[in-house]
Amino acid sequence: MSTSSEKIKETVRDSYGDIARRFVASACAATPAASSCCGSPDATFEATDNAARLYSADALADLPGSVTDISMGNGNPIALADLQPGEVVLDLGSGGGIDCFLAARQVGSEGRVIGLDVTPEMVNLARRNAKKAGATNVDFRYGAMEDIPLPDESVDVVISNCVINLSTDKDAVFGEIYRVLRPGGRISVADSVVTRGDIPQSVRDDLSKWVGCVAGAIPERDYLDKLRAVGFSDAEIVYRDDKTEPGACGACGGQDAETCVSQTASDAPAEISDYAVDSVRIKARKPA
Repeated sequence: MSTSSEKIKETVRDSYGDIARRFVASACAATPAASSCCGSPDATFEATDNAARLYSADALADLPGSVTDISMGNGNPIALADLQPGEVVLDLGSGGGIDCFLAARQVGSEGRVIGLDVTPEMVNLARRNAKKAGATNVDFRYGAMEDIPLPDESVDVVISNCVINLSTDKDAVFGEIYRVLRPGGRISVADSVVTRGDIPQSVRDDLSKWVGCVAGAIPERDYLDKLRAVGFSDAEIVYRDDKTEPGACGACGGQDAETCVSQTASDAPAEISDYAVDSVRIKARKPA
């Protein structure tokens, strides 16, 4: 990798922090009484209909706009997780908190949901959203998914939505997930992209492609092999969109990943056409 891991991490963190700052600034600007908290006048955030595309109307019915308007995932990991009352759920890269709040409903008052994000601005936003949503069984924390700040065997389910592909060290992420899961625990991931064909190094080195969930993508077989290597069983792709339309993901602004790459890559079109990206949903289990 030509671009350093630390530079990639810094760029990703700053980019998503900027999204959170612009969102808060736009919300403040819309409320004159709260104008003192606003950022610069041009700090605007354009909400998308991403949440409505990924979740049912019933699921979104009681969530405030500050949750649904900043939904940046590309799938619905809750639909695959089979959450049960009383379970402890960890959401990696929890963002504004939408998946945490949906999970909190399913695990109930006896369960608990922990949202982990490496962006302080997102953690602060999610905590405010928890108060608005009245979610008392959700806890948002700052931390990296490569070094999860939780004890061994402390959660039942790990979910993630368009985030693991942002990591430069997926082996560490999968190892940490395995460590914090209890025996018999499971992982349900809606990751934005896996690749078919090799992504050119020039794309791997482009920081905007890391933010846009493309440069960090790995082949599907490698993804599953990495899960199995740390000890997971039953690792499988349970859904694949092979039309190269993973939908909104971070800085892609709602574009499909192929468009996001082709609009900003410095490679020739022929080089880009040598590979493709798929949206996938992945499940695996830690042996009991």
